[in-house]
Amino acid sequence: MIAQDVMTAPVFFVSPNETVAYARNLMVKHKISRLLVMEEGKLVGILTKKDIAYHMRQGEPAWRRRPIDQIPVAAFMTSNPAVVAHDTVTKVIAKIFVEKDISSAPVVNEGTVIGIVTKSDLMTSRLLKHMRGTVRDVMEDVLIVNRYHSLDHVIDLMNERNDKLIVANNDGTIAGIITETNLAFLEPNVKKPRSEHKDVKFLRKEECAGVKSYRYVVKVSTIAEDVMSAPVITTKADVPLADAVTEMEKQHINSLVVVENASIMGIIKRDDIIKEVAK
Repeated sequence: MIAQDVMTAPVFFVSPNETVAYARNLMVKHKISRLLVMEEGKLVGILTKKDIAYHMRQGEPAWRRRPIDQIPVAAFMTSNPAVVAHDTVTKVIAKIFVEKDISSAPVVNEGTVIGIVTKSDLMTSRLLKHMRGTVRDVMEDVLIVNRYHSLDHVIDLMNERNDKLIVANNDGTIAGIITETNLAFLEPNVKKPRSEHKDVKFLRKEECAGVKSYRYVVKVSTIAEDVMSAPVITTKADVPLADAVTEMEKQHINSLVVVENASIMGIIKRDDIIKEVAK
């Protein structure tokens, strides 16, 4: 299969001078996660939900916390994105994604953009339907936060690891998952002004091996449980990779949390699958 076989078309685009708010609304309306940035008919950049998500910290200085309806797309976009030719085979595209650490590429034919191919598009490739091995072979460890951790802490961790987070209850069970989509498409009324806080009590022991009690109180604004998605789709480590790919496609998600006996063992992501295809 080649790029033209799996790409998404037509593509949606914005100009670099339009606002991030306008771009985000387009993503929400059309259920997409990226926009091409065009100027005078030329491709100059790409804006993804991840670009928006990692700029949502509430603890930034005031000059960096302007409402997104006052910020131009040019401030968040990635300039001069990598492109692929319309006849590039999917295995080569997978290698490009891994080597350049990108999740999409505009597809061009004789210098004209005719579509875009993403990691999600590659997940529909026939190559993935015949993968061997099990989830255990490619799963990774996963970052876990308490449901009461602040939004700033969540974004810092996700930015540091370039990864999604699992939100856990105090008993270690899964409460939800936070992805770039949760952050990028966070509704403005969920983000509260810094003057509004929640009193959050964490479960901690008074002494070593002692009885747990709610004794430590912190004040935060938006917290992990405010932005997480639930319920979380899970899988087991011995599930065949091909079945995991099918489940992701069926559920329209790009990750599955791996659990055994109600314990979180790790996560298998679309990125892990793409890396296998690129080998």
